Amino acid sequence: MAKNLLKPTAHQTFRIDYVESMKGDGVDFGAELERSHKAESKGRYEEACEIRFAAVQQLVDLLPEDEPVELDWEDGATQQAMELLYLSAVDFFLVSDWEMAAAQLEMLLDVDSEDHLEATRLLAYTYVAMGEFESFDEIVNDISDKSPDRAILLLWSEFRRSGRLPEGELMRMRRNFGPYLKEFTAESHNVNEWYLGQIGSERPSKEALARELWLQTEHLWARNEDFIEALRKA
Repeated sequence: MAKNLLKPTAHQTFRIDYVESMKGDGVDFGAELERSHKAESKGRYEEACEIRFAAVQQLVDLLPEDEPVELDWEDGATQQAMELLYLSAVDFFLVSDWEMAAAQLEMLLDVDSEDHLEATRLLAYTYVAMGEFESFDEIVNDISDKSPDRAILLLWSEFRRSGRLPEGELMRMRRNFGPYLKEFTAESHNVNEWYLGQIGSERPSKEALARELWLQTEHLWARNEDFIEALRKA
């Protein structure tokens, strides 16, 4: 048997150790991450989600409730625990469970202030989906101006608040992220041979990356068809 322990490092962070113990009920986060990937590769998506969520529950139990803890990204096992937390948040995001997705992403940012996994990006989409615009406003500036996500988020958040597309943001979208605007206003988004070849290459085209972003967020637009229609009309 084994258990998990939080061990301080010389850099004012903590790593997660998995050590032998007579009374252990710990989790080998690396092994659970691999197990979830194997289940997913075999099409057992529900099982993969359950593996990740069970591991996250163990991580929640391990972390103290009364003080923030910065985890050590450079430690392999600790990084794998954070990856499980992020992927579990993605699982909830994809089934539109906004509250669970937001809670896990907020937890991830608490333990990884440098945001190595770019949890802020996904959390911003989640906040807009929830209508939590004050929370969205607090984090949107942490997303780079060079990111198409920021442009889409600013358009979508304002449309949800006012029913209008901000002209300045729309102009920036046209100027800086034309392939993304074209993809988001297209009638179809096929996962075809061209797309698979592009997205699997070392340097996928902007057009392929735009389609990837659409596919990652498609469930949002199924619920917000009026936003996509407004983009088309604009």
